[in-house]
Amino acid sequence: MRIQLNTDGNIDGSEDLQARVDAMLEQHLGRFFPRLSRIEVFLSDSNAAKGGANDKRCALEARMENDDPMGASHDDEDMAKAIRGACDKLKVLLDTRIEKRRGH
Repeated sequence: MRIQLNTDGNIDGSEDLQARVDAMLEQHLGRFFPRLSRIEVFLSDSNAAKGGANDKRCALEARMENDDPMGASHDDEDMAKAIRGACDKLKVLLDTRIEKRRGH
């Protein structure tokens, strides 16, 4: 399973950030990793240095083996909260997709 990190021009996509994102995804979505081939992470900061309410966005796209990709996003006041929120939404989508597959 591969995690691909993408950032906008306002966020430094450093190795440290990649490690923190990897750890958060492992914590929140790790149980799905055996079923996934890739997760793409898109981080953006719409207001850059100006700040503002809910200006940090995390969008996730997960690809399950032999299935269409699914995505979720969340906006929040800081990046960690945005990542957690997107993970929570994606977790619900993955659970639903897996349950539907079991039913067939």
